Amino acid sequence: MSVAELSMLIHSGIMSPVEIAEAVFDAIDRHPDKSVFVSLLKDRAMSEAAAAAKRVSEGRALGWLDGIPIAWKDLFDIEGLATTAGSTVLSHNAAATKDAAVVDLVRQSGMVAIGRTNMSEFAFSGIGINPHYGTPHNPRSTDVPRVPGGSSSGSAVAVAAGLVPVAIGTDTGGSIRIPAAFNGIVGYKASRGRYSMNGVFPLAESLDCLGPLSRTVQDAIWVDAAMRGATRPDVMRNTDTKLDIVVPENGVFDGAESGVVEAFEAALARLEKAGARIERIRIPAFDAIADLVKARGALVTAEAFALHRERLTGAIADEIDPRVVARIRLGEKTTMSDYIDILDIRRRLTQETEELLAGRLVAFPSIAHVAPAIDPLLGDDDLFFATNGKTLRNTGFGNFLDWCGVSIPCGTGDAGMPVGFLLSGVAGDDTKLLTTALQYEDVIRG
Repeated sequence: MSVAELSMLIHSGIMSPVEIAEAVFDAIDRHPDKSVFVSLLKDRAMSEAAAAAKRVSEGRALGWLDGIPIAWKDLFDIEGLATTAGSTVLSHNAAATKDAAVVDLVRQSGMVAIGRTNMSEFAFSGIGINPHYGTPHNPRSTDVPRVPGGSSSGSAVAVAAGLVPVAIGTDTGGSIRIPAAFNGIVGYKASRGRYSMNGVFPLAESLDCLGPLSRTVQDAIWVDAAMRGATRPDVMRNTDTKLDIVVPENGVFDGAESGVVEAFEAALARLEKAGARIERIRIPAFDAIADLVKARGALVTAEAFALHRERLTGAIADEIDPRVVARIRLGEKTTMSDYIDILDIRRRLTQETEELLAGRLVAFPSIAHVAPAIDPLLGDDDLFFATNGKTLRNTGFGNFLDWCGVSIPCGTGDAGMPVGFLLSGVAGDDTKLLTTALQYEDVIRG
């Protein structure tokens, strides 16, 4: 069920938070894929659920989220657990002495922490394969095992499989929106700085963002408020919201699968019929970003190498996924002058693009292809890196330009797999983005 549906059951007295938490753990126990969660917090969850049940029964509920289950990506500090970031090399680190700031804020809203979800090692892949803790299988696949998308793989699968109504992920190059699109759920990447990053293991601090993966936009809005410490959402349904969007003609459709394009274009047609104004233009920054990466390297690899360089110099490097090591090592080629140039060019391109958009939102497919099969990627490094790059391409534009974005399911492509419709806004336009997404979600879904 969605967050809103569960909340109705709790506050109408049909089910208690304790019954819901018990049902969640029972579902996780019965679920055949044991790689979705890396740790469960049953004692904590049942205690939190009991406290929520008591508050609700006494008329002292903390709000609509009181008693609602939530899962956390294995990048967020949870008191009493080591934060492993999808890697075994961190498993012997000291346990966190307190929850990450955003985990604590959500706890204060009454939500019940179920556990931590699996992820790509060090959050450094859009595919979601993890050789250490296993790779969660995409629950939407009916033919062969398919990737979940990364790096918030377990968070997306936990929601898509119906194990929890919402899970929190991180997004540096698409790690919320990609698994949301692959699994046919909603994924909201907030503007950088909207939430506290205290207690969140980083990848590239100038790109890292947070956000919820959920069944509906409404759910994401409710949880967004809790993550900011707000007592209630400031995003409300507005039937007068007019959608004025730009669809890029360059970059995002290169090599796109026909099924993805058809599903996206069908959603656009529905939006246009509903009154949306749509303009197709070239966004020069997209070409400039691609050229910049070729000339000076990627911003994410430069910052990831600075973060992990000591781990790559000793025997511990042998315990890290070789594909992750290879990508991190690319950052060693980026000089200090290159890095400064990248940041300067980023600021210029961000400003120029904001002026070009003139307050409009941007729409394009979240990913140019549906979730690929797992097995071919395991046996072919070249195929893996090519697929990973293509998977991260569309969402990566938004990270570089500091956009906020929400991926909404808009149909299916090859093998009946989900296709995501990515709606994005410039930095700080989160309220406008979420208001518009809430208003037009049903139209986009069709």
